[in-house]
Amino acid sequence: MESQKKIRQSDGNTTGASRKDEDEECCSYTACDKNEEREPSSPNRGDFSDPVYKEIAVANGTINRMTREELQAKCAELKLDPRGVKDVLRKRLKSYYKKQKLMHSAAGGNSELYYDYICVVDFEATCEENNPLDYHHEIIEFPMVLIDTHTLEIVDTFQEYVKPEISPQLSDFCTQLTGITQEMVDEAKTFNAVLKRAVSWLKEKELGTKYKYTFLTDGSWDMGKFLYTQCKLSRIRFPQFARKWINIRKSYGNFYKVARSQTKLICMLENLGMKYEGRPHCGLDDSRNIARIAIHMLKDGCQLRVNECLHSGEPRSVPVSVPFEGAPAPQKPKSRD
Repeated sequence: MESQKKIRQSDGNTTGASRKDEDEECCSYTACDKNEEREPSSPNRGDFSDPVYKEIAVANGTINRMTREELQAKCAELKLDPRGVKDVLRKRLKSYYKKQKLMHSAAGGNSELYYDYICVVDFEATCEENNPLDYHHEIIEFPMVLIDTHTLEIVDTFQEYVKPEISPQLSDFCTQLTGITQEMVDEAKTFNAVLKRAVSWLKEKELGTKYKYTFLTDGSWDMGKFLYTQCKLSRIRFPQFARKWINIRKSYGNFYKVARSQTKLICMLENLGMKYEGRPHCGLDDSRNIARIAIHMLKDGCQLRVNECLHSGEPRSVPVSVPFEGAPAPQKPKSRD
């Protein structure tokens, strides 16, 4: 989906509807920044007064001086994954030692996971090789991959193709890029029907009722652009459960301290010592690979949390100071009419 996201990001097109509709006012965080996630404020000196933090600092200094070969050897010794670039290996070891030392210290606090499940979404949408300014991208593949954060495994998947209604004929470029054929979308249901099936699938998992969950995407476009635009085109209200999500690119960049250019899907996989599995730009395969990255980050000690939301029809960053909050129980789509 990355190529389509680049095309859509440079496209200033909207559906032409008013930005003041009540269902667009979805993010309650008035302090949200439009472009960047806020860093947590510096702690007071007393916050890190426990002697364990000095031990952690000493361990971090030792890790910083290690070569890549030494880092790999130490990871292997501790039965950690020895794959990845030097910065990834450093972060993996630092997270491991910090977790171990805090577990045996009164400063450890509550390290339990907040989300029981993370649902990865990566839509595929209609596109042209050179999209005109007034082009409307319609979702043609709706995939979801469910991660159990306790077992760190993919436990289920959902995939439905969608029949586009405004531009029912796929371009050759779109078919070549996504592998989705005209026959596949002709035989598919409309977006309203597919969204209802997706909601039923989420409900079967008891997400938002028995289990805490949230969504995760590769960038801001899936929820903030593609789903938002599709809901406008389909005359339905933007679903409450999709209003906040984890942008894994931001989480990856902040956790491993890498430049934004290193947060593309292929780069993240390669830096973690993995290769892409499946067909690029297949929504389900993209979602699976994004899930593999998320699982790797959780194993490395990253605390994945919501970092973006939809506010007045635009994706905004959620400050890290905002308490953890799971997505609400999914409900069937409501008409805008």
